Amino acid sequence: MIKAKILTKDGINFLIPFILITSCFALWGFANDMTGPIVKAFSKIFRMSVTEGALVQVAFYLGYFVMAFPAAMFIQRYSFKAGVLVGLSLFAIGSLMFLPAKLTGMYYPFLLAYFILTCGLSFLETSCNPYIYCMGSEETATQRLNLAQAFNPIGALLGMWVAMEFVQAEMSPMTTEQRAILPDTQFNILKDNDLSVLIGPYLMLGFFCIILLVLVRLVKTPKVGDTRASKSIRVAFRELLHIANYREGVIAQFFYVGAQVSCWTFILQYGTRLFMEEGMDEKSAEILSQKYNIMAMVFFTVSRFICTWFLKYIPAGRLLSILAICAIGLVTGAILFPDRNGIYCLVGVSACMSLMFPTIYGIALRNVGENVKFAGAGLIMAILGGSVFPPLQAMIIDSGISIGTVSATNLSFIMPLICFVVIAIYGHRSYIRHYILSPDDKDHV
Repeated sequence: MIKAKILTKDGINFLIPFILITSCFALWGFANDMTGPIVKAFSKIFRMSVTEGALVQVAFYLGYFVMAFPAAMFIQRYSFKAGVLVGLSLFAIGSLMFLPAKLTGMYYPFLLAYFILTCGLSFLETSCNPYIYCMGSEETATQRLNLAQAFNPIGALLGMWVAMEFVQAEMSPMTTEQRAILPDTQFNILKDNDLSVLIGPYLMLGFFCIILLVLVRLVKTPKVGDTRASKSIRVAFRELLHIANYREGVIAQFFYVGAQVSCWTFILQYGTRLFMEEGMDEKSAEILSQKYNIMAMVFFTVSRFICTWFLKYIPAGRLLSILAICAIGLVTGAILFPDRNGIYCLVGVSACMSLMFPTIYGIALRNVGENVKFAGAGLIMAILGGSVFPPLQAMIIDSGISIGTVSATNLSFIMPLICFVVIAIYGHRSYIRHYILSPDDKDHV
């Protein structure tokens, strides 16, 4: 049962809008984590390298970066609800564009569809996160964000399951090597069949977005935090840059999203290589790897609820740094272990990541005042980390560089390791700043 004080502000109860907006968290979780396995599928379908396939993630997270501040200016002028409606519209358009992209038979139209889809996600996250933040007191904001974000991995789990059962399992069992030697005519027939399989879930997602769009439009939601600020975006941005807690929060969020996307995307390459070395065929190895990915998301989901409870007793910054340090240890294990212990470590990393995004978001928004909308946009722009780190990791995998018994795939996880170091530092500094330093020092250290 959700405590009333978490969802009450100025005598207004926000339970119904909270439930409605939280459904959007599940929706973009579905899209995000259905996309990870698709990277490998695109590589096979179009006979591309891992690096070329990772362009899906570049297009996916670039949309977040490009649209975050336009979305913030839009909701500044109108409302959070209007931002949600625009976000769902772009989300639906991008999803439905998978059909014409498939008809072209080319790779790059899919990247355009992903870009438009994630422009919609950028609108949604820029609107929904601060909306949830404003549905109660600032003291309970981090708990409220974690509670709403707890439904994100539920959608993500469904997205992973759909990717496994309706994409990976239904695609042709031909291996990458077998596809590479097919004559062009046979290859195009196979490609057309696999693309038909791949676009199905996206078309269903587009229709679901339209249904949710209608529901959000029809349901009355109280306005909160929708008053226009008197200052310009330039003034607001300058003020935000002078707040060390916020400035470092944007950097930490950039590295966190890079770590998350890298771990969830390349666990498939990690597992596929490992299981093929054990004697499995490529398709069976891919499906088993996706099962481990789903297991990681189960850990992530359960851990989100547990960590939200821990926030009642442990300061957010301290808990963030503890989890980041645990993630550093587990990623180190994933790099060094040559057997299944490595993939067990990667599964464990997801439990550590569960708290990070909403907690960094909540900590960074402390004391930003009426700049909350632009501050939220900056944190959503930081999702660009999901475009930067996966290609870098893919380049390490494609390089084939190994150190002793550490393969290139294992070695590539040095990228998320670096990310978790940054997050641990931010968690520690935010704890020191909030609980130990004097008020005069907090915004400058």
